Amino acid sequence: MEEKLAKNMSENDCVDCKMGSLPSCAPLAFPYVPVQGKNPQKYSSENALTRGTLFPGLDLPFMNDPNVSNPYAGTPLGELMALDFMIDELNLYLDTHSDDTEAFSMLQSAIKLFEEGKEKYVSIYGPLTISDLKNSSSYNWLMSPWPWQYEERK
Repeated sequence: MEEKLAKNMSENDCVDCKMGSLPSCAPLAFPYVPVQGKNPQKYSSENALTRGTLFPGLDLPFMNDPNVSNPYAGTPLGELMALDFMIDELNLYLDTHSDDTEAFSMLQSAIKLFEEGKEKYVSIYGPLTISDLKNSSSYNWLMSPWPWQYEERK
């Protein structure tokens, strides 16, 4: 296959493409980069985690095949994952839109909810991360079910 490609390319005087430079015979591409305005629409935190973005305007599914299912949806772990994802997305958005006070307020609310939810989750199901052992009386990292085994604690 490579020999045939190389032969065709040399016939078209297009052999320097493997040298790291863009040959004169290379086809042009028309990239599209979506630009966010101020105060864009937002998905719910759970839907954002499923779709892979908080912002519908940036929801550009690979090969037009959107993510529509989330195995953790509706579970305590899924709620924490969704809040954490929302925090990351808002953080990235605020890097370029630092004067958006509504987004900053949403970020602060999400952080508070995440901290409260994580504290409750850890008290019921055990540590999510090693740093969750800071208030533990013993090393029980391996004793508790792992996060994906939360159903064993019900």
